[in-house]
Amino acid sequence: MKKCSCLLWGALISLSIMGCSKQPAPEWQPGALYKPEQNPILFPDSNFTFFCPLQKDTVRWQKADVFNPAAIVRNDTVFLFYRSEDNPVAALGGRTSRIGLAWSTDGLHFTRLPAPVLYPNIDSFTVYDYPGGCEDPRIVASPDGRYIMTYTSWNQHTARLSVAVSYDLLHWQKTGPAFAKAYNGRYKDLWSKSGAIVTRFVNGVQVAEKIQGRYLMYWGDKKLNLAWSENLIDWHPNETAPGSLHYVAEPRPRTFESGLVEPGPPAFIQGNEIILLYNAQNSPDSADTDFTLPTGLYSAAQMTFDLSDPAKLLKRSDTPFLKPSLPHELKGQYKSGTTFLEGMVPFKGNWHLYYGTADSYVGVALSGATGHVSNR
Repeated sequence: MKKCSCLLWGALISLSIMGCSKQPAPEWQPGALYKPEQNPILFPDSNFTFFCPLQKDTVRWQKADVFNPAAIVRNDTVFLFYRSEDNPVAALGGRTSRIGLAWSTDGLHFTRLPAPVLYPNIDSFTVYDYPGGCEDPRIVASPDGRYIMTYTSWNQHTARLSVAVSYDLLHWQKTGPAFAKAYNGRYKDLWSKSGAIVTRFVNGVQVAEKIQGRYLMYWGDKKLNLAWSENLIDWHPNETAPGSLHYVAEPRPRTFESGLVEPGPPAFIQGNEIILLYNAQNSPDSADTDFTLPTGLYSAAQMTFDLSDPAKLLKRSDTPFLKPSLPHELKGQYKSGTTFLEGMVPFKGNWHLYYGTADSYVGVALSGATGHVSNR
């Protein structure tokens, strides 16, 4: 890694995020994707060190794994927010996660900031974030110039969907669990993950969009739910009755999504529909599994909801459009194989889909060209 002060790295980021990209987003079609030969594009690196304020020691915060990235474009630069884990000896779910930042002007070759930008710290959120860490970000812009990140706070007891806010992509302010204030705290301690805020592409950037006067978010890591907010920070889960969540989609037995359905990147409006790309697991339970796929396999697919009634599911994929096929997608920390999608941006005329592979690396799939490695 090149020797460079954090001050200089911060200045580079500040310069590169001035101004929005002016490229329009092409119409999304979950058709031909290919995985370029640069895969994987990010991988563990024990050279990166960071002084952990809670452990009071220097840790190699990317030594074990890097995966599950969010993405956003500013000024013809892709900014990638990726989950990293520190301890390769610890079991799945037992490592500390921190969120790092990398950027690229071609969407394939990334430069990493030396230190994480969101991590467990000595603050009022330690009880939610430690020792498991900050995981699995999604990121959108807001109409008032902020950036909103949803992520998982993991204290190794309860996962909580949380929110952080930034004006420059570099400095982030945590605001706590997304559902802490809803219904007098009814859902503060609910197991919750994976918040995909509904957006519209504006000059190639996903900007949160109000629908019928409110911001909306799909969320959940077993069944899919919907939540609403007036400020993008405090969210209220939709209910059928007090204490009863309203599920808008559920797993389907003996299919690629028999184990769970979980939101991917921020949802987006296209025409009169809301498109949600989602992650699906093939059930490890033999009673429900699709025997044409490895049990436990994670793949990516698509759902479409009615813009006039965002809880109304119009259609969903019968097969995944992205699934593990490359060696690093089939071997790693998660042994069953994973393409876990959390970031999607239009960039230089193509869609760039960024995803975690086997909970160990970061991969990318592109639209708009052929002659490279297929997604199948």
